[in-house]
Amino acid sequence: MSIFSYDFWSFWWQSNDPNDNIAQILLGISLMLFTISWYSWMFNSNSKPKHMLLPPGPRGLPVVGNLPFLKPEFHSYLASLARTYGPILTLRLGQKISIVITSPALAREVLKDNDVNFANRDVPAVTKAMEIGACDIVWTQYGPQWRMLRKVSVLGMLGHSILDTVYNLRQQEIRNTCKYLYDQANCPVNLGEQMFLTVLNVITNMLWGGTVKGKERDAIAMEFRQAVAEVSDSLAKPNISDFFPVLSRFDLQGIKKKAEGANKKLDRIFDDVIDQRLKMNNGETESKDFLQVLLQLKDDTDAKVPLTMNHVKALLLDMVVGGTDTASNTIEFAMAELMNSPQIMKKAQQEIDLVVGNDNTVEESHLHKLHYLKNIMKEVLRLHPALPLLVPHSPSESCIIGGYTIPKGSRVFINAWAIQRDPSIWENPLEFRPERFSDGKLDYSGHDFSYFPFGSGRRICAGLPMAERTVMYFLASLLHSFNWELPAGENIDVSEKFGIVLKKKVPLVVVPSPRLSPSVFS
Repeated sequence: MSIFSYDFWSFWWQSNDPNDNIAQILLGISLMLFTISWYSWMFNSNSKPKHMLLPPGPRGLPVVGNLPFLKPEFHSYLASLARTYGPILTLRLGQKISIVITSPALAREVLKDNDVNFANRDVPAVTKAMEIGACDIVWTQYGPQWRMLRKVSVLGMLGHSILDTVYNLRQQEIRNTCKYLYDQANCPVNLGEQMFLTVLNVITNMLWGGTVKGKERDAIAMEFRQAVAEVSDSLAKPNISDFFPVLSRFDLQGIKKKAEGANKKLDRIFDDVIDQRLKMNNGETESKDFLQVLLQLKDDTDAKVPLTMNHVKALLLDMVVGGTDTASNTIEFAMAELMNSPQIMKKAQQEIDLVVGNDNTVEESHLHKLHYLKNIMKEVLRLHPALPLLVPHSPSESCIIGGYTIPKGSRVFINAWAIQRDPSIWENPLEFRPERFSDGKLDYSGHDFSYFPFGSGRRICAGLPMAERTVMYFLASLLHSFNWELPAGENIDVSEKFGIVLKKKVPLVVVPSPRLSPSVFS
């Protein structure tokens, strides 16, 4: 996840928040004092022999480095810098050194040849401020605790066998969505928003569906969504504390305070749900949800690495944050690209009709036969990877990559978005052409560093199996159940907005018309 927001630099100059204006004044005072120590440090360091050869990069200003020159669409800005400075370059963002990798060969050096060294994270100040955020699977440093968290996640929720047992949850939610869309036939619908709600319902049902039910479940889901949005907003906002750790104690923008407030809301929600679970007898639940699995593991006193209550809450948060926007945005991009290429959409619908039939609904058992649809998903993730820069890595020790020194503790961006659009690797890279995957050679395993939308190495996305099933199943259901048109006078826009997760710049508003008999939706 990146610390940059969609409108990155305008935040500094166009803020209407009084707290932000105060922060700018305080920052100016602090930076004047900091400049003195900065130049003192530079003078002393220049008088010493240099042992590090950093990658080339654009020249920056004293103290702030390259910060004033960043562009809002950070992923494409980094790609443009790579065309000037090469496939490995340095950015100085305040006190932080950032390294940008933009080639398969160098990505392999980082994520395979030096995987263990780069398996750590440069943890944002917002995450450090959140008691449960510091315990999650995304930001926990590589080691026994992280291995325990990943194992628990896979065995308890994200593994293939677990996903098989909760298929009925995904089935019910997509059928509910199709019924809703059928009722909205010939009316404009914000598809991305609808998919977000559908995926959110699936995940929260998997998390605590056996614990909380009915209207109470819906109320908790809504409150949870609002709290998660506050956390995401805090992560997305440029934070002085990240660029200048020496100033982090002052929390000049109040971001830490807001994150702590969101943390308290989440903590209260989790406490309520956990209390309900603890009061229940296991025999009263229809199915075992993820929360029940976690609480049983927490009580295991023989575990080598104990699972604490903060770990339980952090993993619940991870599942929602990591699964909702990523899946729903991918579906939205897929539908936009298909509507922009009607012949490809028609071919996909013909394949689904042949496999499923016109008097039946899509089941997950059909997915392995939908080869062309799988190629469509691969092509969407090539053009629009959910996390265009992956989650930044941070070396635990300085090392040499591509002949240059990567300093210990630096932030390393792997620009998967740029690599997957590189014209030296891909023919007509900006063209949406699923047929380029018809040979079946490329998959999501991360072994080929020209295509790795879920990352690679030890910290490859743990939710890959769930993401693949969810996107394929929901996309197949939408294409099989409906034809899709734009509202009158509208045009397809597939441009992107950079953020924690890549989004469409313009939300996809579409008009569905049923392809199936009304009896199928009953």
